[in-house]
Amino acid sequence: TWKWVVGPMFLYLCERLVRFWRSQQKVVITKVVIHPFKTIELQMMKKGFKMEVGQYIFVKCPAVSRLEWHPFTLTSAPEEDYFSIHVRIVGDWTEALFNACGCDKQEFQEAWKLPKIAVDGPFGTASEDVFSYETVMLVGAGIGVTPFASVLKSVWYKYCHDATNLKLNKIYFYWLCRDTHAFEWFADLLQSLETQMQERNNAEFLSYNIYLTGWDETQATHFAVHHEEEKDVITGLKQKTLYGRPNWENEFKTIAGKHPGSRIGVFLCGPEGLADTLNKQSISNSEADPRGVHFIFNKENF
Repeated sequence: TWKWVVGPMFLYLCERLVRFWRSQQKVVITKVVIHPFKTIELQMMKKGFKMEVGQYIFVKCPAVSRLEWHPFTLTSAPEEDYFSIHVRIVGDWTEALFNACGCDKQEFQEAWKLPKIAVDGPFGTASEDVFSYETVMLVGAGIGVTPFASVLKSVWYKYCHDATNLKLNKIYFYWLCRDTHAFEWFADLLQSLETQMQERNNAEFLSYNIYLTGWDETQATHFAVHHEEEKDVITGLKQKTLYGRPNWENEFKTIAGKHPGSRIGVFLCGPEGLADTLNKQSISNSEADPRGVHFIFNKENF
């Protein structure tokens, strides 16, 4: 028995030592951005740090807790000279981090007063394969929208600097959330991409749909009154916010009709129930003929 146990235990100890060594490397917080609804963005730098789109890291703040590590999805793009995470204040640890960064104070915070941060990672996810397809469907539910901030930023950088070598030429993005206010920073990112794409006369590159799943009659009435306005009254985007949940069968059939003979990547960051639905739709809408349309499902659950 010991022969079978020693090998895996040795590999496990090696992996723990590597992670401990990585977590001891110096991390510098270069900028703290306060977003609405108690969400902060930490921009950091670390020597030798390399990332891909959609990856995540573990973060420890010794000023808050010497033992607690918390996972956060990277919201920056590999092309940027820093890496960033968005932290929504929803518990004791995030509240303490918010205060440690001086976000509860009105005056300007000096950089040297910011707390020390330890970072372990990055670690890979399914989203890294997004550039392997010509057409992709990105589905983010709630906080699962954060990996696609990195994806969409990276797509934009690649599109601007080397569009001829970019295999990806069409993105269908679906954002399902109960309350868009909690992720207002992401709506700002979409608005920026929307404007830049229009300036380059390629507004069709990114098609997005925002579904508000938690709504009441008052919101619906407000939506009906302002529906004819140029921009959505909730997000400020040209694409109007939709209410309820998508009809996934219709969405898959529509996309399959627009891209015959294509391999379409379906990427989800969301709950297990939605993963089962998208997986079934990917299978049922893929053709048996190898030359037909095929949906390739990739998931990241939380």
